[in-house]
Amino acid sequence: MIQRFIELGEGYSDIYELIELARANRHRLSGCFAFHTVKKGQPVVSLAVVLHPTDPGDFQPIYVCREGIPDPSVKPNKRYELFMEAAKELGMDVIHLDVKPSTMFAELDLYYQHLIGIMRMNRFIPPLQ
Repeated sequence: MIQRFIELGEGYSDIYELIELARANRHRLSGCFAFHTVKKGQPVVSLAVVLHPTDPGDFQPIYVCREGIPDPSVKPNKRYELFMEAAKELGMDVIHLDVKPSTMFAELDLYYQHLIGIMRMNRFIPPLQ
């Protein structure tokens, strides 16, 4: 199985595409995530949706808007609220995780491998077989 993050952007307007991807793929929707971190001194959130693997192909996409949405506990915002409402509408609970910021990694791919490891370890996504 291949599990890969697909970055849509930082979430300024990309959040609307993320929500539409979840709605259009409701039959494949596996999970909704909010990755909380502090980047450059600012508390921010990355929002993500995970789809079930393709068949055939065994590819599991994780669509993400990375670190561009203010943490709602510090600064309430409409983008975060829209994501929460969409998850509820789709019958999903949003899984909240505190993670390191992407700036702590030399490459963006290493950051995403780190997140995949956390998600596998907590059994939110299946391990490789």
